Parts: sequence; structure tokens; C-alpha cells
Amino acid sequence: MEKKLTAHIISHSHWDREWYMPFEKHRYDLVKLIDLLLDLFQIDSQFKSFHLDGQTVLLEDYLEVRPDRKQELMQAIQDKKIYIGPWYVLQDAFLTSSEANVRNLLYGLQDSKQYGVMTKLGYFPDTFGIYGQAPQLLKQAGIETAAFGRGVKPTGFNNTVGEMQSYESPFSEMNWLSPDGSSVLGILFANWYSNGNEIPADEDVKLFWDKKLNAAQKYASTPHLLFMNGCDHQPVQKDIGEAIEKAKELYPNIEFVHSNFDDYIRAIHEHLPENLQSIHGELRNQRTDGWSTLVNTASSRIYLKQMNQECQSLLEKAAEPLSVMAYSLGFEYPHHYLRYAWKTLMQNHPHDSICGCSVDEVHREMVTRFEKAKQTTEMIIDDKTAEIVANIHTNHLNYAENSVPLVVFNASGKKRNKVITKVIEFEKIYFEDMPYEQIPDYLQTKPLPKLNITDSNGIVQLSEIKDKGVKFGYDLPDDGFRKAYFAKIIEVQFMAKELPGLGYSTYYVTDVKMDDHHTTEQNILTSDRELENEFVHIDIHNNGSYTLTHKETGKVFHQLGIYENTGDIGNEYMFKKAQDDSLTTEQLVADITVIENNPLRAAVEIVHNWEIPKCAAESFEQEKLKLTWHKNRTSGRSDETTVIQIRTRLTLDKKAKGPHIKALIHNSAKDHRIRVLYPTNLDSSQHYADSIFEVVKRNNQPEIDWENPNFDHHQQAFISVSDENQGLTIGNKGLNEYEVLPQKNTIAVTILRSVSELGDWGVFPTPEAQCLGENTAEWTIIPHIGDVVTSQIAQQMYEYQSPLIVVQTDMHNGDLPKEKSFLQWQGQSLALTSVKLAEESNDIMTRWFNTSDKNVNLTATFEDTSSHFHSNIVEEKYSVHEGNEIKKSVKPYEIITLGWGMEKRRER
Repeated sequence: MEKKLTAHIISHSHWDREWYMPFEKHRYDLVKLIDLLLDLFQIDSQFKSFHLDGQTVLLEDYLEVRPDRKQELMQAIQDKKIYIGPWYVLQDAFLTSSEANVRNLLYGLQDSKQYGVMTKLGYFPDTFGIYGQAPQLLKQAGIETAAFGRGVKPTGFNNTVGEMQSYESPFSEMNWLSPDGSSVLGILFANWYSNGNEIPADEDVKLFWDKKLNAAQKYASTPHLLFMNGCDHQPVQKDIGEAIEKAKELYPNIEFVHSNFDDYIRAIHEHLPENLQSIHGELRNQRTDGWSTLVNTASSRIYLKQMNQECQSLLEKAAEPLSVMAYSLGFEYPHHYLRYAWKTLMQNHPHDSICGCSVDEVHREMVTRFEKAKQTTEMIIDDKTAEIVANIHTNHLNYAENSVPLVVFNASGKKRNKVITKVIEFEKIYFEDMPYEQIPDYLQTKPLPKLNITDSNGIVQLSEIKDKGVKFGYDLPDDGFRKAYFAKIIEVQFMAKELPGLGYSTYYVTDVKMDDHHTTEQNILTSDRELENEFVHIDIHNNGSYTLTHKETGKVFHQLGIYENTGDIGNEYMFKKAQDDSLTTEQLVADITVIENNPLRAAVEIVHNWEIPKCAAESFEQEKLKLTWHKNRTSGRSDETTVIQIRTRLTLDKKAKGPHIKALIHNSAKDHRIRVLYPTNLDSSQHYADSIFEVVKRNNQPEIDWENPNFDHHQQAFISVSDENQGLTIGNKGLNEYEVLPQKNTIAVTILRSVSELGDWGVFPTPEAQCLGENTAEWTIIPHIGDVVTSQIAQQMYEYQSPLIVVQTDMHNGDLPKEKSFLQWQGQSLALTSVKLAEESNDIMTRWFNTSDKNVNLTATFEDTSSHFHSNIVEEKYSVHEGNEIKKSVKPYEIITLGWGMEKRRER
């Protein structure tokens, strides 16, 4: 007997906080929508419920304007009329860090708990592809089901389902597995999240339902059909009850219900077929024609991605671990400030925000939010380091009182060797001690003594010290009015060796005379075009490219760092190459200047003055006005040219595994893309890229269905190509787009993209997306033996993302040693991603993930703790044991969270 069909109609509105209008304009309509909902629940018993788009930030946005209706809102949620959670925002999955994805879930669940009821659904309605570890994250949070609109089967313009040679799943329901084997039920919005929008209650009802029922049955594996009654910023359909009654009259054999995801998920779980398809890992629409995957949002407005990377790194790799260090010493943990900083940052993480695919007003406001998040985070860092430093015994018997201690904090979790550059105040005079107008001249003319830098054992360090003049400053005492001063400024540069992981070391700037046991060391720059340290040799060529030799293996990588310029007649969503040929700097002659050269560091500036087309051809304007879909555009580039300048600074430090590159791009052209090219000449059909809790292996060539001539991808910290013997890895700071080109397996990293419109469903000019003026890009290059995981270069790339914090202090007594590590751990191929305090307890939480396909033994000890336990990403505690040492076998690709209790914390 055929099972009776049930049509589950779920009212919702997919609410992009900001997109084709700025945030406040969208919020104005959001407030009206929720006001209407609350009124509707009181007057219409047929209107059962509304799904509030899976993001709790909308509650905050509403209550900022309507705090008077908080109790009504809370009651509607508790009565299961409004369904909320589990996320804080509907983030872009690939462009936000691993920990940002966890915090998004953690704060969303925490917010939902305050209202008492939430929907346990991994909701990704319009996410532009999803990382492969999502099932593992959801599973650890107790969420067994995910719903998504992209990544498995194609949806094209106007949300229509395209035809293709093969589908990854024949059904809209499927098992979705992470690399570690975690599995959730995946629900694809095969007919989009608007397939039940604007249901008629008049004579058109049969025409509507005949079409919609047939489309839903085409993909459904159960008799329960899902109809999403809403779309982007869709007003509430107030007569949905009447529309459902009309449908019931016409289709007596079908049950129509005004449903919700809780009921719908329960129903389909009871009827799932045994032969449900399993899909594995990333959802990136690889079986599509490649034109609507929206991957090129990774390079729209790169400046936003760079600001985001900086804020995430400061929070994850400095503010949180430093706060834990201070907490373990008896100081308060800044829960409220960290939550504020994270939420402010995450308000920039929705897919239309961080993707850079909105109108200019949106992205201007994002810059302000980034600055607010960064400022708050910097204050936390300053506060916590000051608390720790005040308790370090910096007094040194052999040094004079005018010696300057420098405490170097390394929160990365692993020992590091790093050249430190720090500007310090060597001597300062307060306005109260001398007439302020006399101080600058006095300090400027006072000779600088002969200075050395030593470690805490008094061993002289290789260093460079420069007089940088006089600078104004001020103190803000805790118990008095501000104190202004002028200070004599010096820049110190030295090698910090074996910096303790999750800890600090103390160094001294002193004028005490001592024996320098250093032999004369060779400068890094061996000629005006050659740089060399312990690991690599670099030859710079006339065109500004360089040859890199890996000294351990003798492997030579030729002609690295050539820039490529291509016309771009796409939009903020998608790159579309103009009809003209690409240009490169291969035939240019660069101006090459030595900027710095000593035994610690050498830097060379490479300047390209590059004549390129000024913009797209005139025909491009007509294509945009006519809404010509990007893949059908045919414009070329203008005959008029302009000169853009790229100033590339190539720096090689002592003990660095490869050079660091910083490019300053003065962009005076429109409608184009710039990439930097790294031909590897390595024989491999696959490559590795850093993703969310995963070093993912991807194919160099697309699936058979792919038609787009470009095959761009997302990355987080790095992209790596390797063969059986050696590899080349490019790390980055906020450069999220790359492609591996078939010619010589060349890694192409996008460093600038200039476009003129939002794209999508209308004409929305975005002149600021052209990114005219000054732009920057930073990356690093490391050759190695083997692949990026087995060589441990992945760890180097994570350290590249992790800032060192250097704090100047004075000579004082304290109960802390001059060098200390708070967390000691060992585990081959494990990556430490988080050290923080739990949100709802005083437990210290640490998280790793296994980058490899092998079991790894983890041993970890956190000092001054008395118990340890296992946990998950939502910080639930289980398996509690006494003692502060943990030994754990970590499965391939597993994300593991461990906690420590501090029952007897010292008091301050």
C-alpha cells in the first residue's frame, strides 16, 4: 500500500542581516516582521509557528529596538511558536576560522538556552559550500541533522534545479560523513528554501500545488515533503492557514500541515529507506558546471578577509590563551569582554558580509566592526599580559636598574625560534619632572649607550639596535590622572630561541658590559641579489621573480613570484575572465633595492611599474545593465592603460624555513584580478589545503561535469603541492583563494580582485569593490621533504598565523620565574586550535585536531591544575580524573577537546 504523502509547510524568512541594503535598513523590516509575528500568534490560531532562520543574532537585533516586547518574544519561543538556534549568525563556512565556527555554535546554543527552547538542526540554507568536518562538529554538539541549499546538487539562477550527467545523491536526504566517520542526516533544499513561498489561497492553488508536489517528490526519499514558505527577507504570509485549508480540500489524500523542523525531522527519520546514499567530506558543488558555486567570494574585497584573519588570530592565539594564563595565576577571566569581542567579530561573518558580496555601505560598516573587535581584543591582551608580567621576577642581580626587561609571550602551544623586532621606550621623562618643551631636545641630544640584549641567563643574544628618536606617550594609572611624557625610542631586533609553548621568556636590554661570545656571523644577504640562511638559498632575477633552493634536499624551484593580471568581467560572487589574454611580469624589468641586511634578517624590495588596461571595455557596462549572466559575458578590456605599482618586500630571517613576502599594491585599474604564481614542477594529481579542522586533500582537476575554465578553491592558512619526495607550501594571511594550474602544477594565489557590481538578481553597482588605492598582501613560502602533514610544515604555517606578544616592563620582584610554560603537550600531526576558559564553568578548555589519517598519541599537562576530563566542542564534561596529565589516543581526523579543573586556584 502506498504511503500517504504529508506536505510539511514551514514558514520562515531567510534573513541576511545585510546584503543589497545596509544593516539598519534590513533591520527596520526585521522589526516589523517580528512585531507582526507576535501579533499574529495572538489573533490567528491557524498560524502555528515560524522558523527564525537558525541564528540568534536576530533576537539581539530585534530587542535593541523593541526591548518592551522581550517577554512576549520569550513566551512565543517557549510555546514553540518561534523556533530559534543553533547558530549565532549564518556564517560563511569556509571564510571563517575553525574556532570561529565553534564559537558561532557555542554562543548560538548559549543564547538559545536563555530562551529555554531551540531547534537542533545544523542549518546552512544558503552557505556557499560547507567544510567536510561539519558533521563531526554537529555530532559533538548533539545535533543529528543538517539542512543545506548548496554543495551536493546544482541550483542555478532563480533557484532552479539544473540537469547534469550524475548526482552525488539521488535523494534530497542523505547520510553526510566527516573524514573521521561522524555521520548526520543531510537534507538538501533540492528545490531551494523558497519552494513553498507565497502559497495561493485562490483559484491558482491547484496549478501551484501540482507543480510543487511533483518537484518535491522528484527528490524526496520519504512520503514527507518539505515546503519552505518564505525566501530572502520575505514578509510573513499571514493567510497561510487559509491556504493550507484550500490545499486540503483539493488533495484529500495528502496531509497538509503547518509544520516545523522538529516535527519534520522526526517524521522523515521514521521513513528513511535503507539504501540512503552516503556523501563524504566537503560540500562544494563539484558535480556542477562550476558557474554558481560562488567560490570567488573568497577574493572579493580581500581587505575584509585580512582584517578578519587578524582579529581571529588575536582572539584565538593571544587574548584567550593569555587570559587563561592570567586566570591560572589568580586573575579574573574576562568572559564578558571576550564574548563581546567574539560577537562583534561574528556579526561580520554572515555569508553576504565576510564574502564581500554586498553593497558598499555594508562593507564600510564591517570595517568599523572589525576595528571595534580588534580594539577590544588588544585591550584584553594588554590587561592580561600586564597582570602576568607584574608577577614575573624580572630583577637581575647583575644588571643596573635602567636595564629594560622584555617579556616575549608565545601562545601558539609549540616552541618557536623567531626574530623579534620591538620598538621600546628606553628612557622617558614625565611632564611633571621637566618643562615639556625642553624634554625632546634633551632626549634627542643625549647619547645612546652601548647596549646588549641578553636572555634571562645573561647570555648575549645576536641583536641589532637602532635609535628611532623621541616620541610622545602617556600612562593611565589605575589610581590617578593620566601622566604625559616624552620617551627616547629605540628599535631592538634579536633572535628569541626556543620560546616555550603557551608561555613566555624574559630578555634584557642592558648597558652592562659583558663578554660577547658570539663569533662573527655572516649576513643573510650574500650579494645584492642572493639571500641565504640555514635552510634556503634565494636568487632574485631581473624581472623580480626568484629561484628558491631547499638546502636539505637540493631541490630547486625556479621562477617563483611572477605576477599575473587578468581582466575580470564577473562580479562580487564570480570571477569571469575577460576575452583578452592574461598579462604577467615575466618580461618586465624590476627595480631591486636592499632594504635591510644583517645576520638576523635581510630584506629586498622589488618594484614593478606595470602598464595594464585601465578597465573593462565599454560593452561591459551594457552587459551589466542588461543583467547578462556572468558566464555569458563576452567583453574584453579597454585600450586605455594605466600603471599600477607593486612593491614587493622579500624578507628572510635567521632560522626561518623560507622567506616572508609582503606586497604593497597601488591599484589604479578596474575590472581585473592579480595572482602570484608558484610553479612547483612536482608530479601530483592532488594537493593539500588548510580548511576547517582539516588539512583537506583535493584533486587538481575538476569533475567531468565542470565547465567553468577556472577551478578556484578556498583555503585557510596554506596551500601545498607535493610528490613522493618533496613539496612546496604557501602560507598566507587573509588570502583565501587559490588555484592549482595544470602547467607545472603552479600554485596561483589571488592577492587582489577588482569588480564593479554585486551581481545576483539586480543591478547593484559597488564602486568600492574595485579596491582602488593602496592594498597589501602577505604570504610565506616553505619547501620541505614529504607532504605538508608528515613534514610538520602544517604546524609551521599555523605558527605563521600566531602573533608573538612582546611587553616592555621594569625591574621588579615577583613569584613567577623568568621563563615558564603553562601547557606542555606532545602529539605528532596534532594541531592546537584553542586554549580558553569554559563558558559556563571555571574549567580550562583545550582543543586539538588530528591532521593525519593515522592514530596519534597525545600527552598533555597543564600546570597548577588538579583534575582533567574529556569534553566536546560545546564544553560538556565527562570522564573526570584526578591529576593534571592526560594521555589520549586521537583517531584520524578527530577533533578532541580536553579540560582541566583548578580546584585550588591562588587568590589575588
